[in-house]
Amino acid sequence: VCPPKEIRGQEEGERVGGGGVGGGGVVGWVGEWVEEEWVEEEWVGGGGGEWKNYRGIYCRKRFKSEQHRQRWEQVVGEVEERGTYDLTQTELVYGAKLAWRNAPRCIGRIQWSKLQVFDARYVTTASGMFEAICNHIKYATNRGNLRSAITVFPQRTDGKHDFRVWNAQLISYAGYKKEDGSVIGDPINVDFTEVCQRLGWKGNKGGQFDILPLVLSANGHDPEWFDIPPDLILIVTIEHPEFKWFSELNLQWYSLPAVASLMFDCGGLEFPAAPFNGWYMASEIGTRDLCDTQRYNILEPVGKMMGLDTRSPTNLWKDKVLIEVNIAVLHSYQKHNVTIVDHHSAAESFMKHFENEQKLRGGCPADWVWIVPPLSGSITPVFHQEMSLYYLKPSYEYQDPAWKSHVWKKNKDINRNSIRKTKRKFRFKEIARAVKFTSKLFGKALSKRIKATILYATETGKSEQYARKLGEIFGHTFNAQVYCMADYDLINIEHEAMVLVITSTFGNGDPPENGEDFAKNLYAMKVSGTAADIDDISSSMHRSLSFMRMNSLTEGAAGAANVSAGGSSVDKSLINSNIRTSVTSDIMSENNFGPLSNVRFAVFALGSSAYPNFCAFGKYVDNLLSELGGERLLSLTCGDELAGQEQAFKQWAAEVFSVGCETFCLDDDVAIQEATAALKTEACATAEKIKLFPSAKSDDIALGLSRTHSKRVRSCQVLASRNLHGDNASDRLGVENNGEVQNTQPQEDRVVNLSRWTQQVVLSTGEINELYYQPGDHVAILPANSKDLVDAVIARLAQCPNTEEPIQVLMLKEKHTLNGISQTWEPHERLPTASVRELLTRYLDITTPPTSNFLHLLAEYAHDNDHRTRLEQLATDPHEYEEWKHLKYPHLKEVLEEFPSVKLDAGLMLTQLPYLGPRFYSISSSPDAHPGEIHVTVAVVQYHTHNGRGPLHYGVCSNFLKEVPPGGHIELFVRSATSFHMPKDPTVPVILVGPGTGVAPFRGFWHHRHHMIRHKKEKTGSMTLFFGCRTRALDLYMEEKEAMRRAGVLTHTYLALSRESKLPKTYVQDLLVEVGEHVYRQVVLERGHFYVCGDCTMAECVYQKLKMIVQDHGRLTDQEVENFMLQMRDENRYHEDIFGITLRTEEIHRQKRESARVRMSSMAQQGPTTPTPTQPFPSHPLGQAAVMVGGSQQGGAAVQSGPGQGDPTPHMNE
Repeated sequence: VCPPKEIRGQEEGERVGGGGVGGGGVVGWVGEWVEEEWVEEEWVGGGGGEWKNYRGIYCRKRFKSEQHRQRWEQVVGEVEERGTYDLTQTELVYGAKLAWRNAPRCIGRIQWSKLQVFDARYVTTASGMFEAICNHIKYATNRGNLRSAITVFPQRTDGKHDFRVWNAQLISYAGYKKEDGSVIGDPINVDFTEVCQRLGWKGNKGGQFDILPLVLSANGHDPEWFDIPPDLILIVTIEHPEFKWFSELNLQWYSLPAVASLMFDCGGLEFPAAPFNGWYMASEIGTRDLCDTQRYNILEPVGKMMGLDTRSPTNLWKDKVLIEVNIAVLHSYQKHNVTIVDHHSAAESFMKHFENEQKLRGGCPADWVWIVPPLSGSITPVFHQEMSLYYLKPSYEYQDPAWKSHVWKKNKDINRNSIRKTKRKFRFKEIARAVKFTSKLFGKALSKRIKATILYATETGKSEQYARKLGEIFGHTFNAQVYCMADYDLINIEHEAMVLVITSTFGNGDPPENGEDFAKNLYAMKVSGTAADIDDISSSMHRSLSFMRMNSLTEGAAGAANVSAGGSSVDKSLINSNIRTSVTSDIMSENNFGPLSNVRFAVFALGSSAYPNFCAFGKYVDNLLSELGGERLLSLTCGDELAGQEQAFKQWAAEVFSVGCETFCLDDDVAIQEATAALKTEACATAEKIKLFPSAKSDDIALGLSRTHSKRVRSCQVLASRNLHGDNASDRLGVENNGEVQNTQPQEDRVVNLSRWTQQVVLSTGEINELYYQPGDHVAILPANSKDLVDAVIARLAQCPNTEEPIQVLMLKEKHTLNGISQTWEPHERLPTASVRELLTRYLDITTPPTSNFLHLLAEYAHDNDHRTRLEQLATDPHEYEEWKHLKYPHLKEVLEEFPSVKLDAGLMLTQLPYLGPRFYSISSSPDAHPGEIHVTVAVVQYHTHNGRGPLHYGVCSNFLKEVPPGGHIELFVRSATSFHMPKDPTVPVILVGPGTGVAPFRGFWHHRHHMIRHKKEKTGSMTLFFGCRTRALDLYMEEKEAMRRAGVLTHTYLALSRESKLPKTYVQDLLVEVGEHVYRQVVLERGHFYVCGDCTMAECVYQKLKMIVQDHGRLTDQEVENFMLQMRDENRYHEDIFGITLRTEEIHRQKRESARVRMSSMAQQGPTTPTPTQPFPSHPLGQAAVMVGGSQQGGAAVQSGPGQGDPTPHMNE
């Protein structure tokens, strides 16, 4: 703990009632921080002035870290350059909270971490201060449900340019001194009332309860005064629950206690204007404000009304009056639903805080005189508690009243003590109007102050696209900041005001790669209760992400109960409301605390209901944020790829923006109308703001793709490529779904794979470090669109330059400066310099059905009225769009053929198309056994749409890989799949289940194990493989598997054949049950690892069969087997690698569309609702035709037969 220090220049001051709990309060983040380790340095300026000690802001876990060192060097550099430095926003927020925690006079410090900090350091004028304070009052009052807040204005520089709030409190009553020496109003404010009158304020009626104006001075200038708008001040009339005559006293008090005259001292910087508020303790009003002899002094009048003998104190009439006045105050505030706390509850909460601080910091500074309530002190526990008074920094310090120390710039008389009169007074509406007509740099004060942090995690870019759109919307009113989870420092999350999360899901419930660290660290915060120990916990944590997901889903009942699928819904119980059963029950409670207790959040999860663990990662994040104490703005909303995801996002964005504005009291800002308009129509770029500028040469393809996808893309040569089934292999009987096929549907109701072709591609990685991998990892292939599709699109472009010549896409950007709006042409952020043909071939997606927004753009360029009408219908009617998309699944060529009158500007086309995303495949090699190589196993996909009767479509990446000859080059990057790596202990048993091309990663496993045995002579455990396919002719790597079995690498191999003549249909899950005793022994008794790779439907059925085997052979109850399966995930012994967004049969597909139709129709007719969460697909025989839908096909559904095969967009649920 920092040693006690004397406060330099602190005045004892007068104890003023109505200053909030313990003199006001600032509340901050919940979370038990370890004590700071301060860094102390001194600088001596050129004039010999001594700088205050710079206090380290970060907690001990960041002390001496690289981040701490860099920040320290930055501070030193700023001080040396300009004599001071600026706190970061996070430092400011944490410092303000910590200052309240250190405040020895505050009885309400248990709430120190629940503070809303408004950063107003950008303000330059008194009118700007006024607007900021008005917004502070509105936010904090919150219709009576008070919220603690602080607004911090610019720091002190040379002492001559201070920002000051001259009022002792933001809201207070005037005191008018009469000639006879008596006072009307509040006697404590007589001097300040005279100051206001000399400034030109006339007062109202000279009444008992006239609200004083705000007197503000900015940048050392003379003060200006402003009347506070009456609608911002919530007044409570005082009445007694039993004494009806009490209301005849015409007593009242304001709801919001906001101390305005203290100085915030943090990190060696002083902020002389930092008004903050808490809430009232009833005795502050009832005892001090109303009954003190130097205040309103109502003791004797009330005593007489009560019929008490007020002539002698021996009958304790004063005590009786105090009790009744306090009862009246509590009753009145509770009746009006205004937050207040009684002194007994406040004292008990302080004792809890005192105990916590003794444990956490070894002490708690406390001023006994201030902590003990002014009423019934000896019957509260704080009266009997010994306290130590010492002072810590950051802190809130007393300072001289501004009117006593201000150096006047104008109208000074010879004695320099005359206060000038201002020429006019300013009212709120006039100030607000003036602000709106000034530069946009200043215009929206709230947007500079309230930060909305938007986090996304994505594999294909859809979540990022939505996040940036949301940032654009929130930017109208908030300071919206968009971050990828991988780039966000989680230590800052405790100090955020609002966090909005948009994320997809990878695999069967795992995070996207750029969300993995965020997931681990968020879980670590849950374990530790604070962000302080994240680094240590993350390094020692071995729980799989899948278990973290399951654990959160199991424990987070609150999150499970608040899910909206396909559309968003406000959970009204989660929003601050005027209707509350008690205004005192939880204000001083610790029960709902957590590290994120002051964070408001909302989550939009992207997913596909084709998966059992639908939107699992989004649900995981939503649950954890709630468990960590965050307050939901909206229920979790799931956007289903199969049922109106885009419409769901738009509705969610509109609702979360509306609720966010309501929460932060921005509902009357004109910017809301602008944001609402932006939601209704997608802001498409115009051709005038796009320029295709000729360039000398194209960018390198690998560098260009790296720029587009923000990955380290490398170009690799193809060493070999072959069809594993031979050139004559063909099977026209049906669809292979990882070897799990049943011909239960009529031929015309199924999408049919026209050929049986599985390609093995061997790539040379050379010595490229970025392409290092482990068995089980994924390789992301950057494919190319087919030439015929590109030619067809080029033929429909207008204003198109030479398609073979390099061009640079330039965008017209507008920037607001002091001199007005400046326009500059800047290169496109993600598109490289390349020819139009190359951009359409390698960078842009022309195979996925266009979004409704893109169809709206096409409608604007349709010359035929019928075409324009139909395109507008598809763009605006979610049901029509979904039906059209799922029936035709058209690529861009087919869309342009359907609407031949459309001819789109080339620049618009290039900038509005989505990016051609990478395709992920399980690596089927070992770096030890195949040094400098990556092998992939790919099922080549060709299929007809329209239930098998439509045009022929080709899988984008699978056909691309099939056509690249040896010697050609392929661009790629490696994605680590840590949860699918082989066990660290090679002696434990391993069971592998991979039907169809789901065997791909396991080929890498057995080659890796073979290398260990042959070259390293290491002892290894058993390895059992379960493989399934249609016929023996389609048995992938049959010779290799047999060789590995003879070499002792594969100890057991099992083959399930579903279409072999004269043999019963068998599937891999059937074989698991047949050898259940063997499986049970290896998984349970020998604690082996279980790996599943393939289609999500197969994986779910295998999981259920394994659970049945464990339960039957172990004789476990339902709950016991569930616990065991969770324990396997906890121990990272159950591994899944799930690829491809798959649908079931056409019948189930129709059910999904019908469900979407009903849901969207309901949303349109009834407005916001909380629909039942979309259920995962119903259980069905494993072998029904599986159809992959997503952005990975050339415009249509493609047969999916396992991880990385076919053309999967992996289960990123985007």
